[in-house]
Amino acid sequence: MSLTMTIIMLVAGWLAVATAMLWGVLRITRRHHHPPVQPASPAATDKPATRHASAH
Repeated sequence: MSLTMTIIMLVAGWLAVATAMLWGVLRITRRHHHPPVQPASPAATDKPATRHASAH
């Protein structure tokens, strides 16, 4: 195996590992991202919550 082919395979392997790590980090951050929660206004909490019947 020539030196050029060894270097190209080394760079390709490094890029594959870096891409896999980036994909994993993006997957974790997308899965565990929680949007900021707005506090409920007092007027909205005065009404009783209505629940619809659901049959499963």
